[in-house]
Amino acid sequence: MSDSVPTPASVTSAPRGGVRRLLLMRHARATGTHHDAELTPDGERQADEVGSRLRAAGLVPDLVVCSDARRTRATADGVLAGLGATPPVEAESALYGASPDTTLELVTMTEPAVGTLLVIGHNPSMALLATGFLDDAPDSFPPATVVVVELEVEWLYAAPGTGRGRLLV
Repeated sequence: MSDSVPTPASVTSAPRGGVRRLLLMRHARATGTHHDAELTPDGERQADEVGSRLRAAGLVPDLVVCSDARRTRATADGVLAGLGATPPVEAESALYGASPDTTLELVTMTEPAVGTLLVIGHNPSMALLATGFLDDAPDSFPPATVVVVELEVEWLYAAPGTGRGRLLV
């Protein structure tokens, strides 16, 4: 894991059918909101369940980008355990306390070979960014919520209105 912009040389898979999938996830339930907060036992279960749901939906990320906070890194570990996959994980300090614009800027820097990107961050940024891709915004965006966005453009041009989102259930 590093604090750099996500540009892993190890990602070689081409996007399936030209469609890029952006998975926006709020971290799982944690013991607090400080940088070193850990996941609760319920949060550990949530993360594992998200991984299982992603696997069942055929949504295996080629890359995971999470904030460098302990709870988002633990969420990524739990998701990958439930998913049964080991894509590269980048811990990005810029995602901690990021605005939706900063989060989206990180998405636009994703290498073109990445077909499915999982971003794990914090509210309110994740909720605000995700609702920009949804027709009907949810009333709340609780821990471990995931929005799946089917982008119609390359990562460089990703923005609300360039793809359609749906809640992962």
